[in-house]
Amino acid sequence: MVQQYQSPVRVYKHPFELIMAAYVRRFPNCPLIPIFVDSEVVKEEHSDDGATVFIERRCKVEADAPRLFKRMAGVDYLYFIHKNTLDRRERALHIEVVNETFSNRVIVHEICNYTVHPENEEWTCFEQTASLDIKSFFGFENAAEKLAMKQYANSIKKGKEIIEYYLKELEDEGVTHVPRWSPPQAPPPTASPTDLPAGSTDGQYKLDADYIRRYLGDLTPLQESCLIRLRQWLQETHKGKIPKDQHVLRFLRARDFNLEKAREILCQSLSWRKQHQVDFLLDSWERPQLLHDYYTGGWHHHDRDGRPLYILRLGQMDTKGLVRALGEESLLRQVLSINEEGLRRCEENTRVFGRPISCWTCLVDLEGLNMRHLWRPGVKALLRIIEVVEANYPETLGCLLILRAPRVFPVLWTLVSPFIDENTRKKFLVYAANDYQGPGGLVDYIDREVIPDFLGGDCLCEIPEGGMVPKSLYRTAEALESEELRLWTDTIYKTASVFKGAPHELLIEISEPSSVITWDFDVCKGDVIFNIYHSRRAPQPPKRDVQGAHGSIVSPATNNMQLIDRSWILGQDYSMVETALTCKEGESVQGSHVTRWPGFYILQWRFHCSPACSTSSLPRVDDVLASLQVSSHKCKVMFYTEVLGSEDFRGSMTSLESSHSGFSQLSAATTTSSQSQSSSTVSR
Repeated sequence: MVQQYQSPVRVYKHPFELIMAAYVRRFPNCPLIPIFVDSEVVKEEHSDDGATVFIERRCKVEADAPRLFKRMAGVDYLYFIHKNTLDRRERALHIEVVNETFSNRVIVHEICNYTVHPENEEWTCFEQTASLDIKSFFGFENAAEKLAMKQYANSIKKGKEIIEYYLKELEDEGVTHVPRWSPPQAPPPTASPTDLPAGSTDGQYKLDADYIRRYLGDLTPLQESCLIRLRQWLQETHKGKIPKDQHVLRFLRARDFNLEKAREILCQSLSWRKQHQVDFLLDSWERPQLLHDYYTGGWHHHDRDGRPLYILRLGQMDTKGLVRALGEESLLRQVLSINEEGLRRCEENTRVFGRPISCWTCLVDLEGLNMRHLWRPGVKALLRIIEVVEANYPETLGCLLILRAPRVFPVLWTLVSPFIDENTRKKFLVYAANDYQGPGGLVDYIDREVIPDFLGGDCLCEIPEGGMVPKSLYRTAEALESEELRLWTDTIYKTASVFKGAPHELLIEISEPSSVITWDFDVCKGDVIFNIYHSRRAPQPPKRDVQGAHGSIVSPATNNMQLIDRSWILGQDYSMVETALTCKEGESVQGSHVTRWPGFYILQWRFHCSPACSTSSLPRVDDVLASLQVSSHKCKVMFYTEVLGSEDFRGSMTSLESSHSGFSQLSAATTTSSQSQSSSTVSR
C-alpha cells in the first residue's frame, strides 16, 4: 500500500532570498539532524543569465533502525538523490528527492516547494508532499513501513526548526537582508518557465499552518496530511459542497485518522444531511409547544475550557409522556437541532476565546430517575437517537458529567453503553448523590458563578422544570405513525437502488420543446453510469416480474424501476441524447438538458462494474433509517429532478450549470464550480 503525505502551507515571515541563504547552510550536513551524515554535489548547472540554478546532490543518511533490520538489509547507510531547481527570477525553489538505496524494493518520492507568499511578497511559503511504496522488504514490509513513516514524521517536525536555526545564525552574523536577483544589463534569452517543475498542489487545496493551529488545534504532520488529502478528495468529488475543516476533522478523529474509514462515514453523513435537509433544520423546524414546556434541557454558558455547556435534567423529564404525545421522530429532530446549535456555538466560541473549540460539554442531572424512565419504547427511542448522533456528529462531545446518579442508573447504563462508541464512553464522568460537590467534582469543570441554582449554585438556569405530560395529549399509535412517516418523507430527494443487470429508470414526459430537465443526485453506494434517453413511444407501465424474464419490472421490496422494454432497439425505438457519465461512489452531480423534441425522456442510473466496495462495521445511514442490507452488486443513488418550462428558461443556461449545492451550516466559503459535471447540451 502506498503511504502518502501532504503538508499544510507553512509560512516564514521572511523574504525568499533570506530563506534561501538559510537553506543552503544545511549542506553538506546538518547538526540538527544527526542521521544526515553527509552530502556531495554530483551535478550543478547555471543558466546563462544566472537566473536558474540546478544542483543535484547525493545524500548519505544513517539507517536509524533496529540492528536486526540493518543486518538483514546489509547496510548501515542509506543514499538519496536530492535535486534542487532554483528560479531566482520567479523567486521559487523546487526540491525533488528519490531514494537510491533499495530502489528496486522501496520507492520514496518527495517534492518540496519554497515560493513567495501570494499576499505578501516579503514572506515565504513552504509545501511538502511525499509518497512511500514498499514493494518487498525481506518479509517485514509492514514493520518497515511503520518505521519509515515514524522517522519521516520526526524529520518533518525538525524542518521548520532547521530554517529558523540558520536564520538566527545569519542574524547573529549581522545578515538580515539579502538583495533580490536582478538580470544583467543585456540578458540573453532566458530559460523557459517550464524548466521549473510545477508545484505539487493546486492552490484551492492549500491550508495554512497558522490557520490550522488557530482554528483546528495542534495536529501531527501525518494528521495534517490526512486532513488535506480528505479535503482535496471532497473538492474533487463534491465541488461547492465542502464541509468546514472542523467538521471533516471530527470524522478523521472518530476513525483515528484512517483516511478510507473516515471518508466512508463522512460521505454517508453528507448524503443523510442532504436527503433529510438537516442543514435547514434550525431555520425551518418549529418546535412543538410540548417540547418548550416539558423538554428539560437547554444551553447554559460554557465550561472552564470555553466549550458550550448543555444541561439536561433527564430525571425531571417525562420521557414516556413525550414519546406518547410527540413520537420518536419529533424527539429525534429535537436532538438533531440541539447538535446543530452546538456546532454553531462551537464556531462562535472559537472566535470569542481565540482558540479551537470543536466540542461541547453536557451535564446530565439524574435526580428523579426511576423505573418509569426504563419504559421499553422510550429506551428504544433513546437507542435510535444515540445511533443517529454517533453516525453523524462524531467527536462533538468533549465531556459528559452525570450527576446524582440513582441506584437504577446501572440498569440504564447496561442497556445503552453497547451502542456508544468506546472513545465517547471514555468521556463519561458519573457522580452519585452529592459527590459532585466535593474536590474533583463540578467545580473542576465549571466556574462556580455559572453552576445552576438547582445544583447548589447561584446562577439562574432557564430550563423548563418539566413535569408529567397530561395523558389527554397522548396520541394514538396510528396518528404517531402517520406523523413519523410525514416527517421523514417530507423531502424533495428520493432514493433508488441500482442492481447489476437492473438499472433504475425515471420517466419524464415533455410536451413542449425547449423545456429544461434538471437533476441533482448523489451516489451513496457503488459506482453508476448515468444516461438520458428519448423516445416518441411511451414505455409500458412497469410490471412486477420477479423472474425478470421479459418486459419492464419493478423489483419487489426495493425502490428500483425499469422502463425500457427489452425488445426495444437503441437507435430505432429510443435514442441516447447525452454522453454517458460515469459517477463514482461519494460524488455529487448536478446538470441539465435542454430538450429539442416532445416525447418521453428516460433518466437511467446503471450499475458500473468496479472492484467490490469496502465494507464497514458501522451501520450506514440507510441501515439506520431503513434497515436495508447492501451487497457488492447493489448501488444506491439519491436524486431530485425538475422540469423548467421554456417560458421560465428564457434561453440562459447560467442558472442551470452545475454548482453543486452548498451546505448552509457545514460548508465553508468555497467557490462554486462553473462547469457542469454532466454537460448541459441541446438534444440532437
